[in-house]
Amino acid sequence: MLPKKDIILIKHLVLNKSDEAHKILANLHPADIAEILNEIKNGNKKLFLHMMSSSKAAEVLEELDPADSLQILEEMSEEETIKILENMSVDEIIDLIQEMPTAQAERLLMKLPQEDYEELKELLKMAEDTAGGLMTTDYVYIFSDETVSQAIEDVRQFGQKAETIYYLYVVDNKKHLQGVLSLRELISAPRDKKIHEIMHKKVISVNVDQDQEDVAKIISRYSLLAVPVVDNENRLLGIVTVDDAMEVLEAENTEDIHKMAGITTEEDVILTSTIWGASKKRIFWLIVCLFGDMLSGKVIDGFSHVLESVVAVAFFIPVLMATGGNIGTQSLALAVRGIATEELNRKNIFQFIIGETLAGLQLGIICGALISVISYIWQKNAQLSLAVGLSMCISLMLAALIGVLIPLIFNMFNIDPAVASGPFITTVVDITTLIVYFTFAIYFIDIISPNMVGFARLGLEGVLA
Repeated sequence: MLPKKDIILIKHLVLNKSDEAHKILANLHPADIAEILNEIKNGNKKLFLHMMSSSKAAEVLEELDPADSLQILEEMSEEETIKILENMSVDEIIDLIQEMPTAQAERLLMKLPQEDYEELKELLKMAEDTAGGLMTTDYVYIFSDETVSQAIEDVRQFGQKAETIYYLYVVDNKKHLQGVLSLRELISAPRDKKIHEIMHKKVISVNVDQDQEDVAKIISRYSLLAVPVVDNENRLLGIVTVDDAMEVLEAENTEDIHKMAGITTEEDVILTSTIWGASKKRIFWLIVCLFGDMLSGKVIDGFSHVLESVVAVAFFIPVLMATGGNIGTQSLALAVRGIATEELNRKNIFQFIIGETLAGLQLGIICGALISVISYIWQKNAQLSLAVGLSMCISLMLAALIGVLIPLIFNMFNIDPAVASGPFITTVVDITTLIVYFTFAIYFIDIISPNMVGFARLGLEGVLA
């Protein structure tokens, strides 16, 4: 990240069209230039691109979000845009084209070289959220029956346009994927050796229709720089690179965080242009929780006889509900992450459920003992202290169990487990905690009424009514 004073200086030089700006921009990393562009008003961003070569401008735009890149290109002439597109990698062009209106995208595609046009048209037919939609065709492949010397010549000829050449994929004459080897292995091998003699035959690959999140997980799991994309007949179509995979994981994680916070998964913007735009992302789960909280109120109303007898029972409701909600949300986060990373599977699912439940029980014992002591010091009522302590213990155990079970059940029915959001879990836990607390209060506070068992029936009937 550039120091603030350097950013200010570069902005000043560019906006004043200083000759010095050309040299500075030529030597700056594209990511640093993109950082500066994020602080420039839209009307002045094109000045930066005018001071760079088309290839450097393409690298800078690849560092920006496609929507931001499109805004800059709209300020430039069509001829300038075409020159920049010709220098961009295929997968980045696809992302940019998908942001454009159809007519504009078609017009620009038609002005690209015929070979690029045909290739891009085929890629645009593929689903955006699959390996085919994520892959690039800017890669190097070599033939299995070539010698090492011939393969090195192929890399020299085609490697300049490739997005990465660290992995070299080996194919037969019909482009079926046969193996893989690294650039280092190729260069260090005897020149007269055949490629099929030195290649690795076990290749980790993905199908063109495979979900992009699965592709990103495979790259992450096996620590790959790229993974080949094949069709149903194992023909090599392209590669997905690690940088694109990381963008997918970041987007998926952002989406999960939004869901867990009870925000819908529309495209994220930090500053929304309208009040309704900021509100509509949250309204669904807030309404769900509103009705859930009404059920909590119904539970309290059903046990109102208890509160009328000993008002102090109400003093501990907030702390019990809040602590239970926190435990439930923590267990939810662990469960959702375990499902997302596939660390949680059939082999360890019961161990995880039991482990989280026992952890909730352990936390409940500690917190229950603490709140019981505080309750007794405050209210000088042993029965109330016992009720509060036991309620804390049991409710935290149940909260942990609920926080684990709900996302697992959602996942079982192919519903995104992140939808079991924090607000939803908290509402369910609140209702459970209230029922547990009032049940213990009825049976342990004998000073409330000699007919407390009758009140228990009235309470439960009131909840269910």
